[in-house]
Amino acid sequence: MAEKKELRIGLIGCGFMGRTHSNAYNRIRNFFPELAYVPVLKAACARNEDKVKAFAAQWNYESYETDWKKLIERDDIDAVDICTPNDTHAEIAIAAAKAGKMVLTEKPLARNVEEARRMVEAVEKAKVANTVWYNYRRIPAVSLAKQIIDSGKLGKIFHYRANFLQDWTISADLPQGGEGLWRMDANVAGSGVTGDLLAHCIDTAIWLNGSIKDVNAVTETFVKERMHQLTGKVEKVGIDDACIFHCHFTNGSLGLFESTRYARGHKALYTFEINGEHASIKWDLHDLNRLEYFDHSDESTVRGWRSVHVTDGDQPYMDHWWVPGLGIGYEHSFIHQAADFLKSLETGEPCSPTFRDAFETQQVCEAVLESAASGNWKEIGG
Repeated sequence: MAEKKELRIGLIGCGFMGRTHSNAYNRIRNFFPELAYVPVLKAACARNEDKVKAFAAQWNYESYETDWKKLIERDDIDAVDICTPNDTHAEIAIAAAKAGKMVLTEKPLARNVEEARRMVEAVEKAKVANTVWYNYRRIPAVSLAKQIIDSGKLGKIFHYRANFLQDWTISADLPQGGEGLWRMDANVAGSGVTGDLLAHCIDTAIWLNGSIKDVNAVTETFVKERMHQLTGKVEKVGIDDACIFHCHFTNGSLGLFESTRYARGHKALYTFEINGEHASIKWDLHDLNRLEYFDHSDESTVRGWRSVHVTDGDQPYMDHWWVPGLGIGYEHSFIHQAADFLKSLETGEPCSPTFRDAFETQQVCEAVLESAASGNWKEIGG
């Protein structure tokens, strides 16, 4: 067996996403043994020393730092993985690229288009490998949907609709800002459900159905003021609690998107449906191992929606896991992206979505917010 090449990882941010990424790196050796590169967890970084020390020990990092600038300066770090709140993405990514490090960052790419543009320029000027963790692309059923669309089975696409529904911010007593609730603070997050949830829907839509041409949006902030955890004062809420937009895709199809954190009974309902002239497909995160498929060419007596259980070895990624019939979960999408990034280092091909790919999603998010503010249609990039 050929000797493995090491990719020495420095991870910044030890919250929810830090855990998902660390789990992914730890599983690569077990389930993707054919890869030439193997991740080595060199250092984890967070401001709280007690927490990052415990995190490093739990997830098998060799060391830890409390200053991300020191982590980037280290000669034993090849790739910097950014799992911090959105307001830090640009500064860390640009510094890492200038230091010649590969850069992986959580979504969204940044808080706004201007920050995102500088990030794209930095990684492309430095010519360093980069990717953004839009993990839902790597769920096997979603990847299978991509294969079906690219095969032409759906024919001309007419409609794309998606939603992402949660209910965790309904209480007016919930504060904004600070650890655990930075997504409620517009200065840190950039936006509310648009950048946090709809960004996932938009990335998947662009990947499956092509670019979005223009948008018309409505947003709402249901609770106008909340106590800020850091200041202890009641302050205006600047994020969008809910967003609905429709759009035109460049392929001529229509899109309809909805996201909210005020849908009682939904913790993470992410669905999409695509209707073409010959066939349709739909997917639901709550049943993530299944892809629903309707083919009008079936005989009329048996024509109907079929439920494809995506667990066979000839379906995307599934040859690395169990036997047919046994499903996998949310965390596996991150393992797949980590594996794809390592594979890209072998082939020299970019690992999508790159920063430039994610910049397009950022442009759509910004256009959605601008459209909602103005009440007018907004062209992407216009």
